[in-house]
Amino acid sequence: MRNPAVARNYAEALFELGRKSGHGEKYGLLLDALALWRGPAYADVAGLPYAIDRVLHFSNGGGVYLARDTRTGEAVVLKEARPHAGVDARGHDAVRPLDSDLTLNAVRNGEAIGERIIVAGRVLDEDGHAVPDTLIEIWQANAAGRYVHKVDQHDAPLDPNFLGSGRCLTDADGRYRFITVKPGAYPWGNHPNAWRPNHIHFSLFGTALTSRLVTQMYFPGDPLLPMDPIFNGVPDERGRERFPPR
Repeated sequence: MRNPAVARNYAEALFELGRKSGHGEKYGLLLDALALWRGPAYADVAGLPYAIDRVLHFSNGGGVYLARDTRTGEAVVLKEARPHAGVDARGHDAVRPLDSDLTLNAVRNGEAIGERIIVAGRVLDEDGHAVPDTLIEIWQANAAGRYVHKVDQHDAPLDPNFLGSGRCLTDADGRYRFITVKPGAYPWGNHPNAWRPNHIHFSLFGTALTSRLVTQMYFPGDPLLPMDPIFNGVPDERGRERFPPR
């Protein structure tokens, strides 16, 4: 967790949200936690003496944690200033280095099967400014075109060394990078002889839950693209041309 802040205003906003939505009991702990507020402060939990005792609130907008200052024993409320990533019980980042390497993050007894590819890019806002420290999640079928999901009963084999999901945080310039395998096409029941083109799903959280974008990345030259209703759901040809990476 970088730059968690002792947060009075954030907790007040959450409690007010809970009161208006009829879920005030869920946010009741926050009201008591406000009494522990001791002014703004910023720190790296992994590097400074804060011990997290309890999660008061956690969502895609970040976390609010009840913690102790191990130097003084004083209770504090920490607001996670970098949203979405979360922390583990030791106060360390929940996003690990191997989370972005799908060829290694689920290895059990061998190597993941498939053509290795690097998926990299930049997250920019509507004004063209970089969006740093935001969570990007991807998920995909394996090289044979099958997901690790109980609903997917496609006859293609599962890969015991490939889970098909990963995540990372953008750097200061909004850049991200994944290592994975090229996903295979697979049949689906939308229309007769329907096959989905090779694609990777993306979830980009931006700076808040309300700015979350879920989309798909396609591959240039895929012969299934002209027949895919999801790809062709973008009516503008120039918009469709932006889906395949360059």
